[in-house]
Amino acid sequence: MTALEVADWRRRVFKLYGKVRAESDPAAAHALWREGRDDLLLHHPASPVLEDERASYGGAAIGAYRPELRFEAEIDTDVKPHEWEFTSATDGVIPFSRVGVLHLPDVGDLDVWWLESYGGGLFVPLKDALAGRSTYGGGRYLIDTVKGADLGGDLRAGHLVVDLNFAYNPSCAYNPAWTCPLAPATNRLAVELPVGELTSAH
Repeated sequence: MTALEVADWRRRVFKLYGKVRAESDPAAAHALWREGRDDLLLHHPASPVLEDERASYGGAAIGAYRPELRFEAEIDTDVKPHEWEFTSATDGVIPFSRVGVLHLPDVGDLDVWWLESYGGGLFVPLKDALAGRSTYGGGRYLIDTVKGADLGGDLRAGHLVVDLNFAYNPSCAYNPAWTCPLAPATNRLAVELPVGELTSAH
């Protein structure tokens, strides 16, 4: 893939999430996201799906939408400063700092990270109790604003839409050429989340 193809992929991801945020019905927004993500994975030249596997790839296995796993959460910013550095094989050290934590009822807590590299961005990865079985063993991404994955919320008021049905696999789940920051200990959940992108159909 070329740099321009990757740039186009990101442009299309931003556009897709814009449509998701504009849709008032969360289940319909999820259907839009599922259709758009499959289109990118199946047809875009910058898809992380290996080229020789695309012909047999049937699209992402996505769990059924569960409305109780959608939250309009307040970001608790009363947290101790904490830094996390991820060493990438391709991009060197990627620094993050914790800017808050999300308290999700009956689910658990997830740290909200700020990417300290050029441009910045919010990042919320997660790893649930199904990791390594029916969800990707390294964990999944939920929010990654630098790459367009943003479900909305009034950030000026400290609010973030957290819909676990939109958890998706990082590119390294498909292609070992990618190196992806994976969920640190504070973004690991004890509950099972059979929603979002799975590793096999259910």
